[in-house]
Amino acid sequence: MSQFRLFVDARHVSPYAMSVQVALREKGLDFETVPVDLDQGQNQAPDYARLSLTRRVPTLVHDGLALAESSAITEYLEDLFPEPPLYPRDPVLRARARQVQAWVRSDLMPIREERSTLVVFYGVKKPPLSAAGQAAADKLIAAAEAWLPAGAEYLCGDWSIADVDLAVMLNRLILNGDAVPQRLQDYAARQWQRPSVREWVEQARPAL
Repeated sequence: MSQFRLFVDARHVSPYAMSVQVALREKGLDFETVPVDLDQGQNQAPDYARLSLTRRVPTLVHDGLALAESSAITEYLEDLFPEPPLYPRDPVLRARARQVQAWVRSDLMPIREERSTLVVFYGVKKPPLSAAGQAAADKLIAAAEAWLPAGAEYLCGDWSIADVDLAVMLNRLILNGDAVPQRLQDYAARQWQRPSVREWVEQARPAL
C-alpha cells in the first residue's frame, strides 16, 4: 500500500488538490489518489466525514493522521521531508510564499466565482468580468507584477509551491482570454510546463 493516500475531487479541478499532488510529486513520495465525487456529495457521506472532519478535499492520510487544507498539507510534507524544498529556506522569502498561498485562497472571490477552474482544466469560457471581477483581476495583476519584477522566473528566486498556486489564479484569466500582461502570461506558462504540474493538467477527466 502507498505510504500516503490523497483524497481529491473526482473531476480533478480543485487547485488545492492540484497543489498537494504537485508537492507529493516534487518530494518524490509514493501516494495513492482517491477520487471523491463532490457533485454526488461523497464528501458529506458518513465514512468520509469520519475521516476528514472538515469534509473537504484535498485530505491527506498518513500514519493515522487525516489532514485537510492544502497549505497545511504542503507545510506538513515540508517538515517531514525537507528535501527537495517546496518553500524557500530564507525566512523572508518563505513568508512571501506563504503569504501568496494564503492570499489566493482567501481573497479574489470574484475571480474564483466568475472564472472557475472549469476554465482552466476544461476550457469552458465565461462572459466578460463584472466590475467586481475586473477590480479583483486588476488587484491580482498589480500584486503579481510587484512580486515578479521584469526577468523574474519565480516568486522567490527559485521555484516554490506558491508559484503553482499563483499560476493557477493567473490562468483563470489567461485561459479565458482576459487581458493579462505578457510577462505574467509567460510566467504562468513557465509554471505550467513543470512535469509535476503537467501530470495534473493532462490527466483524463470525466465529461461535464
